[in-house]
Amino acid sequence: MTVPREAVPREVVPREAVRRLGYEDFADCLRLAQDRGWPAEYRAWDLLFALGEVYGIDDPAGGLAATVALARYGGTLTTVGGLLVARRHGRRGLGRGLMRYATERAEAASIWLTATEYGRRMYADLGFRVTGTCTRYAGRLRSGGRPGGPSREADPSDLPAVVALDTEVFGAGRTELFTRLFSAAEQIRLVEGPAGVRGFAGLWRGVDGPVVGPLVAEDSGTAAALLSGLAPAVDGPVRIDLDGHRPELRAWLEEHGLRETGGTAVMVHGDDLPGDRTRLFTPVTGAIG
Repeated sequence: MTVPREAVPREVVPREAVRRLGYEDFADCLRLAQDRGWPAEYRAWDLLFALGEVYGIDDPAGGLAATVALARYGGTLTTVGGLLVARRHGRRGLGRGLMRYATERAEAASIWLTATEYGRRMYADLGFRVTGTCTRYAGRLRSGGRPGGPSREADPSDLPAVVALDTEVFGAGRTELFTRLFSAAEQIRLVEGPAGVRGFAGLWRGVDGPVVGPLVAEDSGTAAALLSGLAPAVDGPVRIDLDGHRPELRAWLEEHGLRETGGTAVMVHGDDLPGDRTRLFTPVTGAIG
């Protein structure tokens, strides 16, 4: 249902103004992202539509005034992302209203998101707390030493082992997500040990170049080995969103051609995050987790 602009008071979003979006709204989501200065990451949005729930408010002039997305992982964890408000509808409470709507629908013990400096205060007002950082690195990745041992390219038979390790680290099962990643990623690499898979990393194509994510590893040396193994497949500047401080891996990234370009705060609502976050170096995306 389209609600006229004057019918949506400041900081109040009637529930009837919000609707579940479908693939027919995909192009409007990309246009809204570009309106806010974000790249039109069609692969990331495709994952949100395929695995999550995307909600929006229609713009009476056409297109979308605002969006938000949820990705549920059982009753354990829900991630929130894709919160966008068109510039012409800014400062009217649409973002806050959609976040309230999303938080109420999350139905999970923990809700996770990454927040820019601009959004942190609003999320804090809604009950989110800062639990960490996510730092973006970008540049031309050079291969180097493999302190964590050699890596190899994964094949479909490795899917169960990758899902099992991710479930242990992430704290919730994501079989459907990894089934899609094994088909859509340019490459997934593994480091193995006597007890099985010690780490894995994916490389997929973003709108502005290659993106690394997820990256799960038992330590920084294993993470560096995975990145070094991916380097030959990277044909231009790569982007990596590094979760946590990770001083050893930060130093390795800088030695191998990447530089810090920005960052966000990791924020959580409800219980502390499940799993073993010390081994989750990089999310799939900032909206999927």
